Amino acid sequence: MTDAAPTPDPRAALVAENARLAALVREAEHTTEIPTCPGWTLTQLLRHVGRGHRWAAVMITDGATEGLDPRQVPEGKPPEGLDGTVAWLQASARAVLDAVDAAGPDAPVWTFTGPKPAAWWIRRRLHEETAHLADAQLALGLDVDLAPELAADGLSEWLDLVAARPGAELLPDGASLHLHATDFPGEWIVRSGDPVTWEPGHEKATVAVRGPVTALFLAMLRRIPADDARLEVLGEADVWRGWLAATPF
Repeated sequence: MTDAAPTPDPRAALVAENARLAALVREAEHTTEIPTCPGWTLTQLLRHVGRGHRWAAVMITDGATEGLDPRQVPEGKPPEGLDGTVAWLQASARAVLDAVDAAGPDAPVWTFTGPKPAAWWIRRRLHEETAHLADAQLALGLDVDLAPELAADGLSEWLDLVAARPGAELLPDGASLHLHATDFPGEWIVRSGDPVTWEPGHEKATVAVRGPVTALFLAMLRRIPADDARLEVLGEADVWRGWLAATPF
């Protein structure tokens, strides 16, 4: 990467992206099916996002040392009525920030990748929000208008999660993957190993995927096809397709 990419403020971004999802929830038909989350409607998507925020907030507050059963989350379902649903969804995002503030950003808490400071959950919940906002926009026939800096940060955050998966054969031995944003100062190199490793940078790889950063983010999360017209795949395309098949969201 030749230029420093702007870094989003995860606190402000979580509130802003949550507000954008809440605006869709207020206007859209809640029975709309979500093709990128098979079997879900918009109602199930918004419940998943809001409950997930509250789930993280409870674990932060309790200093959890193991994952909490989401069914045990207090107020894990929105109330009846559109206004109550929207308010519940927005309060869910704020609950994460309030929990971090009360516990302290460095307080240890359980995460998918081992104990981490409580503030880790803000960025994780932000990109859960960005991914599912994209799901809703795609289902409603809208453009995914994620800010480039959020798409780039979401891609990096996703690679962090994937790199924390030991024992998964994500790339063939000795293979590498180069992601290159064409509209934003972002490049990523992923290398095979157990676990895989990644870093920002530019180098010749087994396969390179070029395209707008939001398209790269959506492709990495399998929200658009591996051969989407916005993407240019150079090198061994089977390695790219194999990576996606091995890294579901």
